[in-house]
Order: sequence, then C-alpha cells, then structure tokens
Amino acid sequence: MGILLGMPTVGIAFQLLTVLALPGLCLADNVPANFVFGDSLVEVGNNNYIVSLSKANFIPNGIDFGKPTGRYTNGRTIVDIVGQEIGLKDFTPPYLDPTTTGPVVLQGVSYASGGGGILNHTGKIFGGRINLDAQMDNFANTRQDIISSIGSPAAMKLFNRALYSITMGSNDFINNYLVPVLSTVEQKLISPQTFVDALISRFRLQLTRLYNMGARKIIVVNVGPIGCIPYQREINPSAGENCVAFPNELAQMFNAPLKDLVAELSANLKGATFIYADVYRIVDDIVQNYKSYGFEIENSACCAVAGKFGGLIPCGPKSKVCPDRSKYVFWDPYHPTDATNVIIAKRLMDGDSDDISPVNIRHLMKS
Repeated sequence: MGILLGMPTVGIAFQLLTVLALPGLCLADNVPANFVFGDSLVEVGNNNYIVSLSKANFIPNGIDFGKPTGRYTNGRTIVDIVGQEIGLKDFTPPYLDPTTTGPVVLQGVSYASGGGGILNHTGKIFGGRINLDAQMDNFANTRQDIISSIGSPAAMKLFNRALYSITMGSNDFINNYLVPVLSTVEQKLISPQTFVDALISRFRLQLTRLYNMGARKIIVVNVGPIGCIPYQREINPSAGENCVAFPNELAQMFNAPLKDLVAELSANLKGATFIYADVYRIVDDIVQNYKSYGFEIENSACCAVAGKFGGLIPCGPKSKVCPDRSKYVFWDPYHPTDATNVIIAKRLMDGDSDDISPVNIRHLMKS
C-alpha cells in the first residue's frame, strides 16, 4: 500500500494501479455492472445537474483527475479505484448525465449525491441533494430500462451478478444531527440512541428494497471517524490536536448495529451476500498512524481557505492547494485525498475480516 503514497502525481499512481489491477482483470467477467449508492465520498457528478449548494464541479477539485467532474477530491473516489481494480474499462457514470443511457447502463450507474443521507430530510441545508430513497427510485428506473433493453431473464442474471455499494450515513450526522445551532433543539428532543435507531430502521427497509430489485452482492460501508475531519476539528477547538470525541462516538454507536443489520440481512435474504466494510477502522488507522503510510499532514485540508485546519470553508477557486497532495490525508474539510482513497480501496479489495467481512471484494467477485 505504501508504495503508492510517495508518488508525486496521481498520474503515476494511475499507472501503478493499472499494474496492481492486472491480476483482477479476469474479475471483470463476473462484474457486468457496478451500481453505486452514496454521498459525496463517492459522488461522480450527479449534483452537477441539480440546484444545490453542494457541488464540486469547479477548480481546484479534480486537479489530479484532469478536470473538475463533480468529485469531491483531487483525484478519484474509492469506488473509482475499486472499479479499476476489478477491471472495469471506464469509470461508473453519474445517473443524471444525459449520456448515461443505452448500452452504457449495462456496465453500471452511480446514483451518489453530495449531501444525501439515509433520512429524507438530511442535507436540507444544501437545498437539492438526492437522498437514498430517491437514489433507489433512480435505480428502479435504470432497472426497468435494462429489462426493456435485454429482456427479463438476461436482466435478472445481470442484477444478480452485479456489484452494489452503499456509502451512506455520514451526512445524517454531519449535516443533520450535528449541524451547529440548527440542530441544538433536535439534540435536546432526540437522544443519540433514538436517532441511531431511526437510521438503522430506515436503512433496513432501503437495503431490503435493493434486494427485492435483484441485488445479491451488496457492500455496505460504515460511517468513518467523522470527528477526525478538518471541519469537525475546526468547530470543536476544545479537542485541541485530537479528533473530536462526540462525532466519533456517534459513528461507532451507528456502526455497531449496522454490522448486526448486515449479518441479519445476509442470514434472512436468500441468495444474498451482504458485506460490512469497516471504513471507520481503516481511516482511523490511517489518521493515527499517518507517517507509516507516507503522509505528513493528517489533520488539515490540502485545499484550504481559512481556519487552523483549513476546515471552515469548502474547497473552491479561492482556496490554496498544497503542492504535494500525496502527503495529505484530507483533500478538503470533509473528504480524503486520492492517496487516502487508494489505501481504503486496496484494503476493501484485499483486506482481512477486520477491514471487510465476511469476505473482501476480490473474494466476493469470485463467488
């Protein structure tokens, strides 16, 4: 893993990943489609097409990707890298892109949206965003298009063999339960446990709906250590140089029953394999041991405007960008750099059961 991080440009990392992906190229035969649900951690441009305060289709985002695309990072998302690892020829396109039609959708579609959450009112401070229920609706539309295109038997085979990933939950905390000032009343009325219970209950219905639409290989990503992002460090100065405890406690409070939910669905939904991806553990390890991964800065944004940690203002044209992105864990106040995403993706592809269970993505693709 460390070899990728010392590289000065993402271009070189791209070449290395191509080499790393070669053993997995045969996996592409088993992945006719890659369907992605999630928030800004995996968004590839859906918010470009809606009226929203949450967008990333401007510089310096995408500085190492070649251009801004709507990805909230300097390069690729975790799912982009996983796609390369399993041998997909192209990046999975955003659902709302007018060119995502016809044969293209047979390879998969990304429904991810910055600001989206498990709960429908999550992210309302941004105006437009596509929450998980709406993303499921969009998949239902794609599903119907595929059935119409290739017929029901072939479509059902495609759905059963495809890879599905859901990266959701961070916004339900950061841009809902933990919003400064606006959420003060809610936090007094609703206990953390009650809020988490509501999230898990809703998520169970959503994941079951996905199964009922034909999904069988489903990766559920937990909520990372949100107390370690530059934004949370910035608005909680009393934490000093440490990650902020309360947001991390909330994430762990959610992740424990989420792991149980994933096991429950795998046991109860015939023919399905639900995978629990412990990104909290992976990112926490990176932040705590950043030097061993080749990073130099673990607590501040590479793309920054203001604040001790560069976490006060989203990355934009007036931001200053660090000269070597590979030395930073975080790209902006909220999101990892391409270098960090490479480590996460590799551990999800090939990690042990502490990182991803019951099997990693490479084993899942062979099943």
